Amino acid sequence: MGITERKEKQKQEIRKLILDASLKLFMEQGYENVSIRKIADLIEYSPTTVYLYFKDKNEILFNLHEQGFHKMAEYNADLWTIKNPVVRLAKMGEYYIQFGLENPAFYELMFILKAPMEALESLDANCEWKSGDQALGKLKETIRECMDKGLIEKGDVDAVSMAIWSMVHGMVSLAIRDRFEKLVPRDQMVPMMNKSLTWLLNSLDASGKKT
Repeated sequence: MGITERKEKQKQEIRKLILDASLKLFMEQGYENVSIRKIADLIEYSPTTVYLYFKDKNEILFNLHEQGFHKMAEYNADLWTIKNPVVRLAKMGEYYIQFGLENPAFYELMFILKAPMEALESLDANCEWKSGDQALGKLKETIRECMDKGLIEKGDVDAVSMAIWSMVHGMVSLAIRDRFEKLVPRDQMVPMMNKSLTWLLNSLDASGKKT
């Protein structure tokens, strides 16, 4: 490995160190209570070093937010090999639940905390939530395909997308805050969440539509 390659590798390692430390502090102390100095202290570097890699705390937060979406995309890697859009839609929900439960810190940043959206406003003049829009676009595309093939009742794609997303989001949000334990034992939680998702999708099934 040459000098240039070693320097680049070191840069990537420090960048990852900063992001990992920031995520830990954000989740433990809250975004508003974390400073660049606290991040620097945790990784035992100077604040100046952190500023060499990121303009400010908002940029760190936005990069973590994007990292979360890249990680979620890995869970969905095989979705588009599924030809049946109803089966794909169900798997999309199951993977969403799995991602949220296995990555609660990223899930908080992506879908719960307000701070990432405020960071987005400061970094993007058009305030475009590209990662979120892309993920939602895949959901809408699959729902539209289900409707076009007569597999679920035709309706407002945006409304149906909102209903499905809100349901899985609500379940994940309650689960990662330990709110489901009164309803179902922990070892039965994921099967119950998937069963609830199946119930919702079955209620959209057009095959048994009454005439």
